[in-house]
Amino acid sequence: MATTNVATDVVGSVSDAMTQTIGSVIGFLPMLVAAIIILVIGWVVGRLLGSVISKILDKIGVDDALRKTSVGKAIEESGTSIVHLFDLIIRWFVYLIAIVAASNVLQLGFLTDLFQDIVLYLPHVAMFLIILVVGFIVIDYFADILHGWGATQDIEFLDVIILLLRVFFYFVILILALSQLLIDLTIIYTFITPLAWGVGIGIGAGIAVFIAYGLKDRAPEMMDNFMKKVSK
Repeated sequence: MATTNVATDVVGSVSDAMTQTIGSVIGFLPMLVAAIIILVIGWVVGRLLGSVISKILDKIGVDDALRKTSVGKAIEESGTSIVHLFDLIIRWFVYLIAIVAASNVLQLGFLTDLFQDIVLYLPHVAMFLIILVVGFIVIDYFADILHGWGATQDIEFLDVIILLLRVFFYFVILILALSQLLIDLTIIYTFITPLAWGVGIGIGAGIAVFIAYGLKDRAPEMMDNFMKKVSK
């Protein structure tokens, strides 16, 4: 009799455990299906959106504009392109949003918090790239114009001045871009501020030398040409 009761208790315990397990699995299945659907939708939307944005940037001619600059040449030599980088950023931004949503559905709090932080940081990476690329393009554009003009005028010291200006503004753009990554630049600012003053004074002195010696023989001719253009 006692043996029968023990066997009945064991069977009842196993049956209850199996019932709870099956109930948990059945209750979890809808959440799992919903999470999979969210991930699939995120994957499709991410690829489509990344492809559309990359085609728009390609249509605008971002890579062509970059290819004419020293920065663009360096990016091209690395085997990638700025259009491809933005494609990846947009894709992964959407992917991570889908992962956050799926983790939330599955009630995985630690994964939700982790990927949410990554999603919130990606726009800073995008701004870093935008500032860096646009800034370098603008600097190279005006430096190339100035260099081309100087080549036709045969002006001394101009190449040195252009190089100093290019490096200085590259550095300024780099600092502005790094600040978008939420990096603490306090230590850098401590060392850079006096250096920037020194570079600024050096560039100013170089420009003064350039004006004093590089243009002293050409100034009347250049002024006459300028006045003729104005009169026309």
